[in-house]
Amino acid sequence: MDQFEHINKTAETDSSRKKKTRCCDGFKIFFAALSFTYICKTLGGVIMKTSITQIERRFDISSSVAGLIDGGFEIGNLFVIVFVSYFGSKLHRPKIIGIGCAIMGVGSIMTALPHFFMGYYRYSTETHDNASENSLSTCLTGETSSLTETPTEIVGKGCEKQSESYMWIYVLMGNMIRGIGETPIAPLGISYLDDFAKEGQSSVYLGSLNSLAVFGPILAFTMASVFAKMYVDVGFVDPSSIRITPQDARWVGAWWLGFLVSGLLSIISSIPFFFLPKNPNEPQKKRRKVSTSLHGLKTDQEKKQTANLTNHSQDITLTGFLKSMKSLLTNRLYVLYAIFTLINFSSIIGSFTYIFKYIEQQFGQTASQANVLLGLVALPHIGAGLFLGGYLIRKLKLTIVGIVRFSLFTSCIGFIGYVLNFALMCENKSVAGLTLTHDGLNPVTSHTNVPLSYCNSDCNCDESQWEPVCGENGVTYLSPCLAGCTSRSGTGKFAVFYNCSCLEVSGFPSTNYSARIGECPRDDGCKRYYYIYISVQIVFAFISALGSTAHTIIRMRIVKPDLKALAVGFHSLVFRTLGGILAPIYFGAMIDRTCLKWSTTSCGTRGACRIYDTVSFGNYYLGLSAFLKFVGIALSFLFFYLVKKKYGVKDGNAFENGEKDTNEVNLESSKNNECFVPSATVKETHI
Repeated sequence: MDQFEHINKTAETDSSRKKKTRCCDGFKIFFAALSFTYICKTLGGVIMKTSITQIERRFDISSSVAGLIDGGFEIGNLFVIVFVSYFGSKLHRPKIIGIGCAIMGVGSIMTALPHFFMGYYRYSTETHDNASENSLSTCLTGETSSLTETPTEIVGKGCEKQSESYMWIYVLMGNMIRGIGETPIAPLGISYLDDFAKEGQSSVYLGSLNSLAVFGPILAFTMASVFAKMYVDVGFVDPSSIRITPQDARWVGAWWLGFLVSGLLSIISSIPFFFLPKNPNEPQKKRRKVSTSLHGLKTDQEKKQTANLTNHSQDITLTGFLKSMKSLLTNRLYVLYAIFTLINFSSIIGSFTYIFKYIEQQFGQTASQANVLLGLVALPHIGAGLFLGGYLIRKLKLTIVGIVRFSLFTSCIGFIGYVLNFALMCENKSVAGLTLTHDGLNPVTSHTNVPLSYCNSDCNCDESQWEPVCGENGVTYLSPCLAGCTSRSGTGKFAVFYNCSCLEVSGFPSTNYSARIGECPRDDGCKRYYYIYISVQIVFAFISALGSTAHTIIRMRIVKPDLKALAVGFHSLVFRTLGGILAPIYFGAMIDRTCLKWSTTSCGTRGACRIYDTVSFGNYYLGLSAFLKFVGIALSFLFFYLVKKKYGVKDGNAFENGEKDTNEVNLESSKNNECFVPSATVKETHI
């Protein structure tokens, strides 16, 4: 009999070990699935950022409208973030995340659909055929060019197709759906990791998660670099018939391909979550229920668990939600944290949305070149900073005061690096008729209504035309006609114009005074600034990334444990509303103020901007972002003072409401569970 009992106990021990392994494996599978989801999430987000300039040109819209499209993601997120964060944390979190991933994928695919319903892209007012060569008109002294006037019937015909320009609304809707799908991933995923990670390991998991997520932007920048070189109608239009190049302000790459790839990957990432348990120790609970039904009895502890489950289900009500929100909003540390991180986030999201436009206009680089350097050079260092930040917090065993100090230090260093960008700005481009007089000799005080010069006043040119040519003297002219050119050789992108009278009067020594298609490139000095700019971004982005994991941990450590998911969700709500939605719009509106030359649609309305005042662009773009960063850091010092005042003497992980640690509960929890799960009512002594 004793031998039989011994065998039975041995079998039970082996079964217990298998369940423990299964429990822990469930957590690891969730972490792996969440990491892949984060990659897809960041992939879709960066694809949108890298496509903003392309979308702006394709749909002929201003930067502020493009900013609204970008903010559509946050609008969608705004609709459901708080409710998903609160109710989702009390339901089956993995399955909700899986549903969100699938919706996010559908939204990305929908964003790309307008491309398939629109006609071929027309980079000038003429149709996309050989007749467009007529727009490369030369100086016709004493004659009237047929292109200097736009007949009413042509305008009417163009306006019939202008409904295509409103297709950007579908892009906005797709981005909103993507935002709705992304909603549960961060708050539910982070709270799940923090709940079921081993004691003291949450910072390592969060740091690893953020570090792995960087592969998404790396993939996005690589894809964007390749797709930006492809013409938007790749596969449908003969490349030899396209006279513009990626350096041209009218060039539109295959922006839609990135959204298709991102959408498909997001749908694939949703699959594992539907097969994961609600929590890693779910098999153990099922075993307990089976054991209880066999004996026909319930222990006192199981009765308490049943009562707790009943109370838990009662909390999933609107009343419970309102009580939780009240507790959150009366936490002054959390409110102050939300304010200063919102300001910092507004600076980051606004500057990142238009960083590619800034690089194109400031340093004369193409979108493809900017994507390569930012994606393949800068982002790996950011990933290393995210991982190292989480590791240092764990290694140094920082309390909440130490974590805030660490975060504040990295923010200050990052701000210093950002201010250095003001010293790396290039001068305005030399463009006759915008920054210089039409003869290219003198700068102008205003770019509006610059009078014609005697070198092109008799050419009967269309002054609204945008067909830039680069003269031998290094000055860009708005069209061959406005350059005073009288002859041409070659066609398309290889066309060269000769006998340009405005080049002759500029005093440039030459025999044929020629100009070629396209804007003049930046000088070597400006290109050197570009490489210094990228180097500065790498160094200080790495330092700033060190504090990113700290921000995530602070957000959860200054609230009650059962409010962690809600705290993350409401924080995201504030971000989405005031940062993600508004920042791209007012950054875009500021950038629009620096436009020197707007395109004109077929209906005669204002379209996308062709060229900007480089100096004003840099001052507005960098100045607004630096101002927001400065205000955020000032509030960060106040936050640090309050945290130090509250937690400086007491344990650094005390609750905002003054709850005491109950180590006995934690010990009991570790005894009753085969796989360690942190108690929801206990705070760890160290992160």
